[in-house]
Amino acid sequence: MVDLMGLDRAASIDDLRLRAKSRIPRFAFDLVDGGAEDERNMRRNTEAFEEVELTPRYMVDVSNIDTRATIFGQTFNAPFGMAPIGMLNAFWPGADLMLARLCKAQNIPYTASSASSTTLEKLAEAADGNGWFQLYVSSDATVTEGLIARAEAAGYTTLMVTADVPAAGKRDRDIRNQLAVPFRFTPKVILQCMANPRWALTSLKHGTPNVANYADLLQSATSYSDVQKTLITPGFTWEDLKRLRARWKGRLLVKGILHAQDAVACAEQGCDGIVVSNHGGRQVAFGPPTIEVLPAIAEAVASRMTIILDSGIRRGADFLRAKALGADFAFVGRAFAYGVGAGGDAGAQRAFELLQLELVRALGQLGIPSYQAVGSSELSTFKETTS
Repeated sequence: MVDLMGLDRAASIDDLRLRAKSRIPRFAFDLVDGGAEDERNMRRNTEAFEEVELTPRYMVDVSNIDTRATIFGQTFNAPFGMAPIGMLNAFWPGADLMLARLCKAQNIPYTASSASSTTLEKLAEAADGNGWFQLYVSSDATVTEGLIARAEAAGYTTLMVTADVPAAGKRDRDIRNQLAVPFRFTPKVILQCMANPRWALTSLKHGTPNVANYADLLQSATSYSDVQKTLITPGFTWEDLKRLRARWKGRLLVKGILHAQDAVACAEQGCDGIVVSNHGGRQVAFGPPTIEVLPAIAEAVASRMTIILDSGIRRGADFLRAKALGADFAFVGRAFAYGVGAGGDAGAQRAFELLQLELVRALGQLGIPSYQAVGSSELSTFKETTS
């Protein structure tokens, strides 16, 4: 039984993370919680948000707060959605469908990953009109075309192609844990499962997680790096994006943009939007936090396409920081994953409630009753110091 009282005591996403860590075997927890190499980029994503200051204004009626955001002609109840995360059912069994259902219930977007543990068809059904599909362009063109055709047939109208994995990231935690897909039940793994019986029993009920959309192709995979080689190609170029734009008739977004010139190139290719993202610090060990590169990108393309930001969001005020610096919308991944890991469906709901509650309070404290009204004028122009 889920400890609902424990979830009620969770005051932040970090609290949910700690609760999830206590319930999940280390090898599975690290799969989502970890980043590339020494994880500097992952840490900097979050730290950089804290450096963005907003200036409150007072004597404003904030008795009614509106957190709705409209993008691509659809109005969502909050200015954030679920980012794609691969193999999430390994973190907590059944997590994919829990989060797809949550996003539908709360009227926010859910992005199904190519590398999800649940088929894209089942996730489209659960998200029921709020589903987007994230595409890894495979080195095998027939694999890519097969996924696109399945996404069309399942009713997805928004395709998010990931561009920031030309080479697989080096995740030191996964190497130390000797992570394999499917999992190898070594004595070390068995001991970790025994220490986390709730996770182990729930996993037995759901079955061994795998990359469901590539199940037939990955039967010979012996490590997570083998899986990644199937999911990505180092040869994906702007010409390939041009062909993909011509092939996909719905909305097309490019995920992983960190440079203003790349954002301009996406606009010139006719893309509907971009996701300013560094993969949550999971692929590249160096490079800038997303919030730091956002202003230059917004200046370059804000009038031409929709700008979404992810990577590092942990507080409701982070959505306002991103909006003030030029983002139209945001996605969160780990924050929702920690919620599921902390308490299944109830934990996912708690993660949403915490982010939404903090967002509402931040808007009230900022003196702006509507998310859509937040702009660059809310940014502090200097930091007050004392001698």
